Amino acid sequence: MLNVSDVSLSFGKRLLFKDVNIKFLPGNCYGLIGANGSGKSTFLKILSGEQEIDSGTVAISSGMRVAVLMQNRSAFDEYSVLHAVIKGFPMLYEIMQERELLYSKPSMTDDEGIRVAELESEFAGMGGYESESEAATLLSGLGISDDIHQKQMSELDDDVKVRVLVAQALFGNPDILLLDEPTNHLDIESIRWLEDFLLRLNNIVIVVSHDRHFLNKVCTHIADIDFGKISVYYGNYSFWQQASQLVVTQQRDRQKRAEARAAELRLFIQRFSANASKSKQATSRMRELNKLDLESLPRSSRRFPYCSFNSERKLGKVILELENCSKSFDSQILFTSWDLSVQKGDKIGFVGPDNLAKTAFMDIIAGELELDEGRITWGATVTSDYFPKNNSRFFNSDLSITDWLRQYSTEQDVAYIRGFLGRMLFTQDESLKRVNVLSGGEKVRCLLSKMMLSGANVLILDNPTSHLDLESITSLNNGLIDFDGSIFFASHDLQFINTIANRIIEFTPAGVIDRRMSLEEYLQSKDVARFRDEMYGGRHERLRI
Repeated sequence: MLNVSDVSLSFGKRLLFKDVNIKFLPGNCYGLIGANGSGKSTFLKILSGEQEIDSGTVAISSGMRVAVLMQNRSAFDEYSVLHAVIKGFPMLYEIMQERELLYSKPSMTDDEGIRVAELESEFAGMGGYESESEAATLLSGLGISDDIHQKQMSELDDDVKVRVLVAQALFGNPDILLLDEPTNHLDIESIRWLEDFLLRLNNIVIVVSHDRHFLNKVCTHIADIDFGKISVYYGNYSFWQQASQLVVTQQRDRQKRAEARAAELRLFIQRFSANASKSKQATSRMRELNKLDLESLPRSSRRFPYCSFNSERKLGKVILELENCSKSFDSQILFTSWDLSVQKGDKIGFVGPDNLAKTAFMDIIAGELELDEGRITWGATVTSDYFPKNNSRFFNSDLSITDWLRQYSTEQDVAYIRGFLGRMLFTQDESLKRVNVLSGGEKVRCLLSKMMLSGANVLILDNPTSHLDLESITSLNNGLIDFDGSIFFASHDLQFINTIANRIIEFTPAGVIDRRMSLEEYLQSKDVARFRDEMYGGRHERLRI
């Protein structure tokens, strides 16, 4: 058992948690959620012992081992992939190293022989003889082929290192598993494998993730950081969404009642403070008003931006035509001799491991990159707007957010612009910030604001969910579902694609796969599976989004 008792933590005047009391029990998977900056990663560090607390205790039952998904991708560069995984069980790895060192000696002393016997017993008890086999199984499940297992970590790309670190955290059946964004850089099959692995694990799992599909699949409980505390709900993310609405309503009603009572008290004090016969009552009400202390009432840190895309012009039947189109970078062919017809109502999700091809295609149809060959024809009624993967060029000036957004608005009234920014979670003060100092999430909200003001009937979005919290992803998701125009988009959020796209396009080494269906249907289609196998040269290729 992992027992958190009366834990509080502040950074300066900012309170993260106060008097947190939770018992984490074996057999349960807890999804740790909260707004950006609410302290999710910090709480995981508290549980792992990396972060000191102001007060309270974190108690772990005797003999329980804690494993953490490491965030430093270069921490194990000096190790082979297999050894990096086994280092997830530090005691076993130390025994393995000492054992190998003693066996490497040409001869042993009596004391060394006794020590080897002790090590063999401990090694067997910890599953040491199966360690390399277990590590290989974990790596295979996460999409890392056998030929990579003996390579040095320093030789790997960052996305492969992340998958090795996930295997490291899972290795050796840890009693308590702390996972911070474990699905990042995983392909769909690896995510599904991880889901199945966690569902079979009868230990304590605490996971932070922005992947709503993953949280729904693996979580038995949701631990919600809000109102300066952590509340635990039974059920997965969807159940939490329903239950939390009741809590929000209760908090809102409490706030309204307190504000109404405060107004009533102020009115009485104002009317009767100078009345000698009622001065005692006025004084009593003043005390009650002071005790009420409206500012101390907890307020939710969870905020949902307003995402609504309204096209100013109706689309015709044909949106886009590609004829015999080809594009390469250096010696890499992204697509060749490709014909594509996009019709009214198409919302196309682009998937596959080739992120370069997806981004290049969107740059091309947005007019920012030229084709090598072929022709692109837009429909006569089309007006488009683009959310690029690399958005830094939009934010190189020292304009305030308000002045930046006015550039893209037909309505130039400052009050209108600030009101619009307020709905996108920028307060009056925040709207004066310079755009060249914005965070990743703030830049995304600025670009989405620009797109909403554009009135475009075709939206092109390359990974718009990056840097967004669950609340913003949900709002954007719903806004794009309701959008009456056409969409070209890529995202690493499975639920985002599955709920928006009615057509899937995948770039493969041998060509393009194009199907009018949802992502879930695409993943389950036997026809698609056979076709993908042919396109990838007869080998099974894991699908990434």
